[in-house]
Amino acid sequence: MLKALRSWREQRAVERHAIPDALWQLTLLRYPFLAQRSVDDLVELRRLSSLFLASKEFHGVDGFEVTDEVAVAVAAQACLPVLRLGLSWYDSFVGIVMHAGEVVAQRTYQDEDGVVHEYDEELAGEAMEGGPLMLAWNAVAVSDDPAEFGADAVFNVVIHEFAHVIDMRDGLADGVPPLDPDARERWISVIDAEWEGFCKRIDAGEATLIDPYGGEAVEEFFAVAVEAFFVAPAAMRAEEPAMYALLAGFFGQDPAP
Repeated sequence: MLKALRSWREQRAVERHAIPDALWQLTLLRYPFLAQRSVDDLVELRRLSSLFLASKEFHGVDGFEVTDEVAVAVAAQACLPVLRLGLSWYDSFVGIVMHAGEVVAQRTYQDEDGVVHEYDEELAGEAMEGGPLMLAWNAVAVSDDPAEFGADAVFNVVIHEFAHVIDMRDGLADGVPPLDPDARERWISVIDAEWEGFCKRIDAGEATLIDPYGGEAVEEFFAVAVEAFFVAPAAMRAEEPAMYALLAGFFGQDPAP
């Protein structure tokens, strides 16, 4: 009975937030890595995107207008990682704050000598535990074609920030999503080794498909690896086979052709 009621409510939400064909096709054209998915995947992605739009609240800042085009672009990319996991992975927050461009945030940190330093950081996106999630439209609007990757690293701010949401579902941003104890132990052994190897490549000045920003911390390595996994899966499988296999097992997806 409860399952039938849930299904009915979901169907109502999908109908009320149905994505017009023209807008959906425009979104697939703008983000080629979405269009490369199977017909069945795209049907489910479109359904989840409608449910996402029904459950999240977008807010434009400083006069930025959150149009249907903007909302669907975010929804489609955000739902790709949870295509098999389900939208419940995003239940921890509701608000999505949209800016036209990057945001300058004031940061502070204390060094080993106890001296407090202040600096400005330019952000294209930021995910906080419990929300809201912030995105800059000029960064979201950037689209990468998986066929064109050479020396450049993958960049996708939506997938990056929603990877952090997935990571923080257990309350910690540590590069380890919620897993049962055995899976968690294996995950840590793989990602720690992969991150250490990645950092050595960065220090050596090697070009990497995964954004060098991943060298900052293991949680950032997880987020940029998820970007590469979904945007350029074939290239990532060739360059980072162990990390690709780890993510494929967790997300229940094997997007490389």
